[in-house]
Amino acid sequence: MKYLRLLFDNFTLALLGVIAIATFLPCEGVGAVVFEWLTHLAIGLLFFMHGAKLSREAVAAGAGHWRLHLLVFGCTFVMFPLLGWLLKPLFLPLVGDELYLGVLYLCALPATVQSAIAFTSLARGNVPAAICSAAASSLLGIVLTPLLVMLLMGVEGDSGSNLEAVYKIVLQLLVPFVAGQLARRWIGEWVARNARWLKSVDQGSILLVVYTAFSDAVISGLWHSVPSSRLVALGLVCCVLLAVVLGCTQGLGRWLGFDLEDRITILFGGSKKSMATGVPMAQVLFAGGAIGAMILPLMIFHQIQLMVCAVLAQRYANR
Repeated sequence: MKYLRLLFDNFTLALLGVIAIATFLPCEGVGAVVFEWLTHLAIGLLFFMHGAKLSREAVAAGAGHWRLHLLVFGCTFVMFPLLGWLLKPLFLPLVGDELYLGVLYLCALPATVQSAIAFTSLARGNVPAAICSAAASSLLGIVLTPLLVMLLMGVEGDSGSNLEAVYKIVLQLLVPFVAGQLARRWIGEWVARNARWLKSVDQGSILLVVYTAFSDAVISGLWHSVPSSRLVALGLVCCVLLAVVLGCTQGLGRWLGFDLEDRITILFGGSKKSMATGVPMAQVLFAGGAIGAMILPLMIFHQIQLMVCAVLAQRYANR
């Protein structure tokens, strides 16, 4: 039972349920328009809460460890995209064009915040540095991820205009984030007190975006173009990508002379990708039915990284 809970936590089961609902009951017509507007509002709320939860004091506590942060950022925004591009001869024949683009999108995303910090804490790593690194990665991703997507994939947003794509990112992601930071002086304590149920708001926003995206993708024929064999191959690709990244982050931390606590932070900060940022950002960057194929690799990778990192963190905790 313990291992089943590790494999299938409540949020994973909710994601599977939402995908099943979108498969058999996709939103169409007026309903699709309503859900699209709700999705935009949910994305704004999600990034507003990210801004409100980010403590400037916690960031300042770990900000001085610049060598560690540069390495984590390098793993997140340089090594990951390079691996996705260099491993194209292996990945593309296994998963096909659509899902390979989703793998590239996964590689361009920032690191997670909550789980990277949680695993670092469980493994008794450098928690202040993890907080600073994860928070800065999330903020940098709002700017760097669209640029990496355009560089790797040539995507210019659903309007075909780079300027409009940047405008959407600023309006839907950066403005709510900054507003949350500004509002923190008034609502910060309330957010901290209610962190448990506010986590459900975050997850609910992601589930809404996933339902809207997969509804559009199902109507566009996603499951006809992605057979079960491709899904199995995609799982294998995600496992290979994560294994290579974990090996690289661990090796680089040791080679550059970091102590064990810092190496733990580098391992969990540099190897993870954020679904909380990636799913709503895909809604902004990609058009229509393409969103489903774009976020499918991210959803599979996200679950694999949680399972593997939970085992690694427990082993470090028992040292």
